[in-house]
Amino acid sequence: MTSETGSRDERASGASRRSFLKSAAGVGVTMLAPGVVLYAAAPPAVAQRAGRPADSKIRWGLLVDLNKCPPGCDLCVTACADENGLHRPGAHESQWIRKVNVHDPKTDVRREVPVMCQHCAMPACVDVCPTGASFKRADGIVLVDRHICIGCRYCMMACPYQARSFVHEPQENQRPEVPRGVGTAEACSLCVHRIDAGRMPACVEACAARAGGAMVFGDLNDPSSAIAKAIGTHRATTIRADLGLDPAVHYLSL
Repeated sequence: MTSETGSRDERASGASRRSFLKSAAGVGVTMLAPGVVLYAAAPPAVAQRAGRPADSKIRWGLLVDLNKCPPGCDLCVTACADENGLHRPGAHESQWIRKVNVHDPKTDVRREVPVMCQHCAMPACVDVCPTGASFKRADGIVLVDRHICIGCRYCMMACPYQARSFVHEPQENQRPEVPRGVGTAEACSLCVHRIDAGRMPACVEACAARAGGAMVFGDLNDPSSAIAKAIGTHRATTIRADLGLDPAVHYLSL
């Protein structure tokens, strides 16, 4: 027989667990050891957008601090592949993030730079697409509608960042949140399915939890956001800024 006090304690404990699980929806959680957990909280703007349609007042972006990016680390690449089912058995191998080695011969500085779709404000891939399959959401995320992509690969040729790939074979063992179709183009989506659920992109979450915390994700249009403050304070650059495409991916120490 349970006492009234015990029942109240159980109810309180259950409510506490439910509250924890609810709050964890917008949090990256990594178990380091039994009883030791590291949390990488999603920015408030991301968590508050859960379940809402894309909003033109927001522009999602990514900042990569190369000083914090550990040499030889590929956690962002692995996290992207795991999240999007890119290297599951029977799936066509693809990379939506790749590490590029750059070298400045004048200073002999060498960097390993994560490169993905730059989610440009004026994306060349969208301009050349004959069917409208390549499109930009109201919040700036550039995507491919696989239902109307005809596989012409014009977008792949137009992208100056070589960020798009092509699905040559039928896909098996797909992630239901990230359907992939044979004969279509694809690229980094900033983990749009996670963003729409109030969570961070997988690469950002993995970097924060297990690497150098080199990636910052947030709303570029919000001057109070961590990403906007960092870009405004430091000398952030974009790849091929001379093209005038206005990428949403920025880099420090590039």
